[in-house]
Amino acid sequence: MHDLSAVMGELDDLADPKILAVNQRHGDDHGVNLTKLRAVAKRLKADHGFAKQLWATGDSAARLLALLTCRPKEFTADELDQMLREARTPKVHDWLVGYVVMKGPHAEELRLRWLDDADPVVASAGWALTADRVKKRPDGLDLAGLLDTIEAEMKDAHERLQWQMNTTLAQIGIEHPALRERAVAIGERLGVLKDYPTPPNCTSPFAPIWIGEMVRRKG
Repeated sequence: MHDLSAVMGELDDLADPKILAVNQRHGDDHGVNLTKLRAVAKRLKADHGFAKQLWATGDSAARLLALLTCRPKEFTADELDQMLREARTPKVHDWLVGYVVMKGPHAEELRLRWLDDADPVVASAGWALTADRVKKRPDGLDLAGLLDTIEAEMKDAHERLQWQMNTTLAQIGIEHPALRERAVAIGERLGVLKDYPTPPNCTSPFAPIWIGEMVRRKG
């Protein structure tokens, strides 16, 4: 059995004020280099009970470690719902959705539960799961209906919700040629993320550019 206080002490020792300062600009509050955090997780190996102890501390670095060492299939849907509402910071939220919910058996149930949640950050998780499903398992989705909702709501949505709606828009355009022209037109008309600062050699998140680049790569 792992010693919680010892692991928490190790995370404290790994915290770097410079990393913390960078992360705080993005709304996060941990200062541990993620490569070093992954090394700790590799050493601890999967331990679901201990992961739940780490999560319960409320510490962001501990929660990220928990998400790397838990067993996604062992959570109930209600546990994951509560964890998402507790997640607080963007990195913990994103890892919870991407590393745990998407890999577990409750992804579709929670996608539907979260999609229209009154909390826009919770709703953004529903849209992240929707974007993933558009890409991997689109059968049964009302893609035209999703475009209707995006067209009506994305422009004025909360930043985190807007980002995931935009991701869904781009994935529809990339993966579904019959809807590509409409997806690009919606992106052009709304202009969401058009001026997003994009580093050299990276693809802009502006949907028309993103769609065009990914379609070009697919050849």
